[in-house]
Amino acid sequence: MKHLLTAFALTLGLSGCATRWVVDSEVRSFSSLQAVPAGATYRFERLPSQQASEAQQQQLEEMAGPALERAGLRRDDANAQYTAQIGARVTAELSPWADPWYYQGGLWPGYYRNRPWGYGAGWYGRGWYGGGWYGPAFTPPANPWYAREVSVVLRELPSNRVVYETRARNDGPYNRSAAVLPVMFQAALQGFPTPPAGERRVDIEIPTSRN
Repeated sequence: MKHLLTAFALTLGLSGCATRWVVDSEVRSFSSLQAVPAGATYRFERLPSQQASEAQQQQLEEMAGPALERAGLRRDDANAQYTAQIGARVTAELSPWADPWYYQGGLWPGYYRNRPWGYGAGWYGRGWYGGGWYGPAFTPPANPWYAREVSVVLRELPSNRVVYETRARNDGPYNRSAAVLPVMFQAALQGFPTPPAGERRVDIEIPTSRN
């Protein structure tokens, strides 16, 4: 039902008939915090692999920054009380609407030389990376499906102790990661610093304009 509603909402948006777009994220958070000081400050922390792709990581931090500010954290590199390590990943995979019995070139889809077929792309600190379709007998589906995940890890300074960890997942047919990822960071930090236990769904609307 989730996939059906997402695809339906996207269709309306592309046709110019919709003025709202809801991004639904599955969020799971862990916290040892009960409260944070008013005006708490942070700075971004980068892994060595993220430092190697500075431009891409900076873009990702710009996406996460507004969500951290909404959560009550102010960036101050010189006087930080916390560090924020962030990541994001996007993969293009087979659409749930693809015909599992599709047949081409004498081989059943899904395998080529006993390897699952598909396309991989992502962005996790090192920048965007890509894979390819396995086997010349197959053609990528006309309607790929995108799976996304973002993460935020907060460490308390000067102890460098992890005090907050959160992840958000989303999937759908739209390929507008620049619009979706910032909203997913916002979803991941909803409830900070005392989020509900267990996995939860967070819906956030992205305003759209009529064509």
